[in-house]
Formats: sequence, structure tokens, C-alpha cells
Amino acid sequence: MYSHIMVGANDVEASKNFYDAVLGALGHNPGAMDDKGRCFYFTDTGVFSITPPIDGNEATHGNGSTVGFAAASPAEADSWHAAGLDNGGVTCEDPPGEREGSGLYLAYLRDPSGNKICALHRLGA
Repeated sequence: MYSHIMVGANDVEASKNFYDAVLGALGHNPGAMDDKGRCFYFTDTGVFSITPPIDGNEATHGNGSTVGFAAASPAEADSWHAAGLDNGGVTCEDPPGEREGSGLYLAYLRDPSGNKICALHRLGA
């Protein structure tokens, strides 16, 4: 359904360091910068990118928005969360763990620009 997701960043270099770490914990390669100061993470199924806003205003996070990344295991979600905390992220919501009755293991962070992101592992999958 999705071709790409792009989030705004006020400091693309800090955001790249953060996303290189958290996406690296999920097995993805470091992002590639383009000549417009944007950073792209390419996979076989889509693209995640960070960019300074085109209109020149400050980047702001979407209230109620979350970008979710698939984790292969609870341990991978925990590594993702730890990598984020070590690279400028801030924990949000409940600590990483299984959400009772949901069949999901979730970990949440806010990136250096305040965007809310999540690592999700479907238990039993």
C-alpha cells in the first residue's frame, strides 16, 4: 500500500545518526544523502526518508501520527529502542514489551525532531 514515508527534521545530520542506529538495529543499511540535504533508506518494499521542510519553516511532529517499523523479534525491538536512546531519541508511551491481549510486542520512541516512531513485532508470527 505504501511507497514511501517522509518525516521532517530540523537537524538532518542528528536525525540521520539516529535513524542509522535504529534502522541498523533492524538490519537496514545507513541512509543515503542527496544533494538537497535529504536522507533516504531504501528497502525492497519501500522508502523511509528524512528531510528539512521544503517551505523553509521548522519541522514539527504530527500529533497523533506514528511511523511503525517491523521488528523480527522482541530482542530486535529492544535493540532498536536501545539504539534510539543512545542516539538522541526519547522513550515515550509504555516501556518496550508485549501489550496484553494484543499479540504485539511494541517499543516507542520520539526521534530528535519529535516524530513518534515504533518497532512492532507480531508475537507468534
